[in-house]
Amino acid sequence: QVRPVESGGGSVQAGGSLRLSCAASGYTYSSYCMGWFRQAPGKEREGVARLHRHLGTSYADSVKGRFTISQDNAKNTLYLQMNSLKPEDTAMYYCAASTYYDCSSWTYGGQGTQVTVSS
Repeated sequence: QVRPVESGGGSVQAGGSLRLSCAASGYTYSSYCMGWFRQAPGKEREGVARLHRHLGTSYADSVKGRFTISQDNAKNTLYLQMNSLKPEDTAMYYCAASTYYDCSSWTYGGQGTQVTVSS
């Protein structure tokens, strides 16, 4: 079974930038939706950004204007460009896919990549 592999996390100061990548051949091809989620210690997992094959992109209010989700089909890679990072962005970030048109069910598979933002 194909599993996505997230990478690109790290430690940065507030105001800095990171670009996360999610690579998994076949994982993106069959999906209507690809997305990035995050989970901070003691908090529930939350959706950060979503890319729908037909409907475009959407973002959580907390990251609008700062994060950009994109996909390179030739490389079967999903990206999350994160700018103007804030300490509250600190979390483990995961990519996921949904084969449902309404993105109603997500499948995760990677180990995630840690993002730590210091003030």
